[in-house]
Amino acid sequence: MENRKNYILILIALVLVIAIGLYIYGSKQSIAPTGNVDDTTGTIASSTQYTNSQYRFTLSLPQSWEGYSVVTGKWEGYSLGGQTQTIIETGPMISIRHPLWTQQVPRQDIPIMLFTLAQWNDLLAEKFHIGAAPIGPSELGRNAQYVFALPARYNFAYLPGFEEVDQIIQSKALHTF
Repeated sequence: MENRKNYILILIALVLVIAIGLYIYGSKQSIAPTGNVDDTTGTIASSTQYTNSQYRFTLSLPQSWEGYSVVTGKWEGYSLGGQTQTIIETGPMISIRHPLWTQQVPRQDIPIMLFTLAQWNDLLAEKFHIGAAPIGPSELGRNAQYVFALPARYNFAYLPGFEEVDQIIQSKALHTF
């Protein structure tokens, strides 16, 4: 009887290892190379670009993102302490969505939170917080009026394409003007 229990436990462990391996293998995405900015002409080689004239920034994207869409929303900043959380700050959030994104198979967006300089300074001074994460948003860039930031834990759902989005962000693809 003891041998049978051991056999079943080993079989369950083997099935779990295979399932995890298949999941990891299946979630790997090929990462398209990002384009490079030619400093002499200001053009972007083999990529596409999102430009936001209102907030004065651009985001260089790989060619595979051609046909992207833009989803707008807002972030909310909550009061610190107390029994109830009240919203004391809000601001826009722009998400760049991969053209292969579908309702059935969503992909990782590139979310960009926009803060005024005063809001950013208040966030850093811990006058309000955003979300339940123990860390705040991380700065991607800034211009004379705005700070552009990446939400904490934006990719913790590990949606398809999260590695590609991370590579885009790490390539410092956001530029302000």
